[in-house]
Amino acid sequence: MKTRIKELRARDNLTQVDLARKVGVRRETIVFLEKGKYNPSLKMAYDISRVFKMKIEDVFILDQV
Repeated sequence: MKTRIKELRARDNLTQVDLARKVGVRRETIVFLEKGKYNPSLKMAYDISRVFKMKIEDVFILDQV
């Protein structure tokens, strides 16, 4: 799964630590999400999307098979 998290963090001037604190996860989780090595739960995807005031599908992009 691809994400726009890194781009959106830069837009909002947030560090990985800032985003992690807002979502209630560890910084490493944000790192893995940005690298596409972790698929978030629906709740986590929702929480991250709320931080950026966007829809889930605008933050997380499913890879086409």
